[in-house]
Amino acid sequence: MALKPNLFHTQAQKLPSFARPPVTSLRSPKFFMASTLSSGSKEVENLKKPFMPPREVHLQVTHSMPPQKIEIFKSLEDWADQNILVHLKPVEKCWQPQDFLPDPASDGFYEQVKELRERAKEIPDDYFVVLVGDMVTEEALPTYQTMLNTLDGVRDETGASPTSWAIWTRAWTAEENRHGDLLNKYLYLCGRVDMKQIEKTIQYLIGSGMDPRTENNPYLGFIYTSFQERATFISHGNTARHAKEHGDLKLAQMCGIIAADEKRHETAYTKIVEKLFEIDPDGTVLAFADMMRKKISMPAHLMYDGHDDNLFEHFSAVAQRLGVYTARDYADIMEFLVGRWKVEDLTGLSGEGRKAQEYICGLPPRIRRLEERAQGRAKEGPSIPFSWLFDRQVKL
Repeated sequence: MALKPNLFHTQAQKLPSFARPPVTSLRSPKFFMASTLSSGSKEVENLKKPFMPPREVHLQVTHSMPPQKIEIFKSLEDWADQNILVHLKPVEKCWQPQDFLPDPASDGFYEQVKELRERAKEIPDDYFVVLVGDMVTEEALPTYQTMLNTLDGVRDETGASPTSWAIWTRAWTAEENRHGDLLNKYLYLCGRVDMKQIEKTIQYLIGSGMDPRTENNPYLGFIYTSFQERATFISHGNTARHAKEHGDLKLAQMCGIIAADEKRHETAYTKIVEKLFEIDPDGTVLAFADMMRKKISMPAHLMYDGHDDNLFEHFSAVAQRLGVYTARDYADIMEFLVGRWKVEDLTGLSGEGRKAQEYICGLPPRIRRLEERAQGRAKEGPSIPFSWLFDRQVKL
């Protein structure tokens, strides 16, 4: 899961904040998560404050799904075994990062690294901003597994539960883990980026966590992951396209193979929601509308490098400018999911369900109109330094 940028860094606050932190989010490192260690003095406490990551502050809702609906997910155990686990690949048939990287056991290792670095020299800095942002997002994987394990009725209760839902979560995590590993090693070898600053960004992001406002509710959770997996499929696919345009076919292959994984995972998550629409159309359409009203907050929106309080917005602006992930993509994903789940064709809904259906179906064109207006008002962005690139200036 990757994930994805602030689409409207320069385009005004009236637009959907799908990739921005909530307005109540505190980005500064001066706001810190509570420490589990008690401080013996004010001096100790003050020393800790600057090193704690920023955190998100908003009203958190938990366990919003009626308890009786947990039985729905228990009843779907066999269905998940037959229909969801099939979207996993056996480890022995999976690609591994080493398939695409110089072989350290080979006599030609140094030559292979030299070739990689030569190819990387032709790639512009703005591309590396997006590639690093994608890699940092992938490396925050512990947060995403934690999020899935908050969902009532499908969580891994023991850490090694034999239920289909738990097996899926662990194996999905294992497959996703290769994404960050591959991009991290590539960036380390290419010599174009400041790895220490990137490593600090990863540590800050995992420490900050995330609250996508899914409320321990698997209806909301699986709608969120359906959206996110498609977003990462699009983003990695576009980084592959750009790498090819810049002449690095090996990097294009890396980004493309990650995109293929994301597409396969998207298929599984959308299939779960499709089943929920079949079993409980009213509850599912209400959850869909709720998730979209809250906007899809991106997994890495608390990104921070120790310097730039608006790092995520700046990364997002570069991705928007390059066309790696844009407002148009957000609307396209929304439209795709409405069609995939046949939301327009739902019948027998309650009054609230019909209102939710109408809201959802009208959302993609509304987002597109807002985006078109924003593009008309958009001004050329400034250039700012990115610590990931040794403070080289990159245009937003």
